[in-house]
Amino acid sequence: MIRQHLSARSRYANGSSAQACGGDGTKAKTGHAKTPLPPGKRRVSVVIPVLNESATIASVVAFSLRSRLVNEVIVVDDGSIDDTAELAAAAGAKVITSTMLGKGGSMEDGMREARNEVILYLDGDLRGLREDVIECMTLPLLNDEVDFVKARFTREAGRVTVLTARPLLRTYFPEIAHFEQPLSGVMAARKSLLEQLRFENDYGVDVGLFIDASRAKARVSEVDIGHIEHESHALEVLGEMATQVARTILERAAGCGRLRPSFMREVKETERHQRADLGHIFSRMPSTQRVALFDMDGVLLNGRFIRALADRVGKAVELATFLDNFSMSPEERAKKIALLFTGVPRTVFEETAKDIPLTPGAIETIVGLRKIGYRVGIVTDSYHVAAEIVRRRVFADFTFAHMMKFKHGKATGRVTLSPAMAHEEGCCEHLFCKVNVLRHLSERLGITAEDVVAVGDGENDICLLRAAGKSIAFEPKVPQLAQVAQHVVEGTLSAVLSIIQLPAAGTRWLTHQLLEPLLLEEPPSDSVSAAASE
Repeated sequence: MIRQHLSARSRYANGSSAQACGGDGTKAKTGHAKTPLPPGKRRVSVVIPVLNESATIASVVAFSLRSRLVNEVIVVDDGSIDDTAELAAAAGAKVITSTMLGKGGSMEDGMREARNEVILYLDGDLRGLREDVIECMTLPLLNDEVDFVKARFTREAGRVTVLTARPLLRTYFPEIAHFEQPLSGVMAARKSLLEQLRFENDYGVDVGLFIDASRAKARVSEVDIGHIEHESHALEVLGEMATQVARTILERAAGCGRLRPSFMREVKETERHQRADLGHIFSRMPSTQRVALFDMDGVLLNGRFIRALADRVGKAVELATFLDNFSMSPEERAKKIALLFTGVPRTVFEETAKDIPLTPGAIETIVGLRKIGYRVGIVTDSYHVAAEIVRRRVFADFTFAHMMKFKHGKATGRVTLSPAMAHEEGCCEHLFCKVNVLRHLSERLGITAEDVVAVGDGENDICLLRAAGKSIAFEPKVPQLAQVAQHVVEGTLSAVLSIIQLPAAGTRWLTHQLLEPLLLEEPPSDSVSAAASE
């Protein structure tokens, strides 16, 4: 049960919800003696969501394990391409891989993995933590004084806090607006409370949990943990952070009647379209000399999203009349199919994309390519709402897909074809074609087709594979694709990693069973030598 919420003024004589800890773990303002170690089962799980924190993660894990209260440190890796996971494990942490790219997903995964009732979240890039921080943050919970604790610290509040979070909280949630660090990622809470809350999977997660805990009538407090050192973000990242924090606060306001829900849904839909804009995608993409492009259905997913969605909403028969009906133009077919899903909630699209199993080796392939310097994207004729879910599942960098429009949380049946698949000087065969994505990448990133790896399985991938510097047909559905591809892979997608290492003049036809002997410079078996010579 969540205990009665106590406001700051009713709980603390000084009218503030903040508690200050002294350097020895005492409450500095009260002068109370150091609290005795709680009984045996009252221990703390530390959860650290990480992404490429190799410079600091070992010290944060070691810091956590020094506390007398901590008997479990869980590091949740969000697809790091450095040595974060290995260093965390060597330092004594239990390391798990996030089920979904994003801090919120990692925080939720860590919470569910934790075996203790009291959970403390720390960031993986923290420096300069005072030795008693863990006691300061968790003893109020262990002593049954509060249910949710936010940290405050002496570092100057960030621009997103000052310019976005605080003004919106003052407007829509004045009862918690006095908290100084509403966006702090250092917080502690009861697992039984966290299990009832919603974890946003972006920069809004911290303030979202904070608001939700307060709205659930939990006892919420803020603890002064002194000075900390924290990595700063670039201005472009701060802009995105501010957008997601604002959206989270406004969405919570709408949910409790403090804002019209229809307005909030419109804001979220607009934000979703903005994230799919070409300019936005390229502005967020770091400089690179190598790009890998993957089809989604049949390559990253062990299935086809549109079929799974149709089965789920009872539209399989209607879909069959349009799917792979090449008497229509691709543009007309896409629009006819979109109309079938008019009125389907966006959550159904999202859940369907989450439920389809990944192809064996999908995650290993994407993360492996990123580790050796590739930026990896998904290029699909399916819907962006689904492709974004898949991108996060496999830890890819970007997505190009068609945009289904939603209103009041339901599909309108109107689809906007991806502008990345159109180009004035693009494919001469199709108005909208995946190969045009390659042309946009070349123009924006200054790379050539030779710098691009393309992986596909169907007829709509032929133009892209024909143009890419290195082309791979994965379990091709049509013989024409196998003919234009430089390599063919069956079985596990991770064979792509081995192909990338082959010299340009290597064997044209490959299966995953043959990769190891080829890399050892053994001749291919007779069963493939004839195909290789074609």
